Amino acid sequence: MTISVIVLLFTGSPLLTTSLTSDGSVPLGTFITWAGMISLPLTIYWGIKELRKPSSKLNRVLSELLKIIILLGILWVPISYLLAGNLSFTFSEKETFQGGQAAMRWFWRLSYGIGISAVLIVTTFWISLLFKKRKNTTH
Repeated sequence: MTISVIVLLFTGSPLLTTSLTSDGSVPLGTFITWAGMISLPLTIYWGIKELRKPSSKLNRVLSELLKIIILLGILWVPISYLLAGNLSFTFSEKETFQGGQAAMRWFWRLSYGIGISAVLIVTTFWISLLFKKRKNTTH
């Protein structure tokens, strides 16, 4: 699921702009992206047993952070809707917060934050494994 969503997003697939409503206000891309926002951190969570059942303090912290990222992924559409005021997540030059430029900045922080945070968590876990392995080989 994660790889499929990433490929669709990076290739700019026309599937993303396919409308689910007659007025064109709800693109399929909203739900495809939402699936990716949930599946990326879930893939990490279910793929690394130590992040599901941590045995060290660092892995407990990473596990808790990952759970927060999963929750943010689940809440991505409702939060984004509150920010944009629409399900196509379009923003304008409005002076009001909802649908305006300030809300757009929060939307992008949330959207990139979920993906980047998930990647940073797994990267930190992998780096900790390298240090653990190095520590075990020197003793």
